[in-house]
Amino acid sequence: MVETENVVKIFRDPKRGDIRAVDGVTFRAHPGKIHGLLGVNGAGKTTLMRILSTVIRPTEGTAKVCGFDVVNQGPEVRNSIGFLSTTTALYGRLTGREMLEYFAGLYGFSGVELKQRVDAAIARTNAEAFADQLCDKLSTGQKQRISIGRATIHDPQVLFFDEPTAGLDILAAQTIIGFIEQMRDLGKTVLLSTHIMSEVERLCEEITIIHHGRIMGEGTIDQLKSQTGQETLEKAFLSIVAPEGVAL
Repeated sequence: MVETENVVKIFRDPKRGDIRAVDGVTFRAHPGKIHGLLGVNGAGKTTLMRILSTVIRPTEGTAKVCGFDVVNQGPEVRNSIGFLSTTTALYGRLTGREMLEYFAGLYGFSGVELKQRVDAAIARTNAEAFADQLCDKLSTGQKQRISIGRATIHDPQVLFFDEPTAGLDILAAQTIIGFIEQMRDLGKTVLLSTHIMSEVERLCEEITIIHHGRIMGEGTIDQLKSQTGQETLEKAFLSIVAPEGVAL
């Protein structure tokens, strides 16, 4: 499970003063479900995911992943999660296999077990045909498959996807979407940050709408439509974050 309680993140800017990027966020994401964080660019989704993955610390509040506190139990949290976004980088001078071997080593695997982990990741992502090519020579879709393998090499129970299909062509995007569905079916806890409505409608059982760092709406797609009196998720979203006369 992923759980937060009144999480706040304040960035201090010499010119603009305090910026509350995350402002009192409380939510729960459960195993075997895809929980969507829905919001426009700059809403606070990425900042929240960085807190949950221990990249940055919250200013206030608490957050736990698999029961581990993100501030006081960082190594345990990192061993429990996989993280994927379109900005996830690969080392161009390594082959896909070498990339996976490197990350498997970082997670403490060695010898036969390391080889087994790498072979399983390659098979799971159907990357056999290009696993021994340099990452610099791979197509965008092939790179994403290696990135998927990297994010799951240690079989994490929780997966974070931060706008993972942004800028991808339709084939590469479908690879990511199919993988997310596969992880849900395996009982993983999946947290998906996006502003693409079609992905939310296809993937997410639960949704948290964030705007200006605050939770503005929560529930299933049907619940959000019912709460707002709108016929589509897109209209429900807009009525929550941009009511008449209020600019985004």
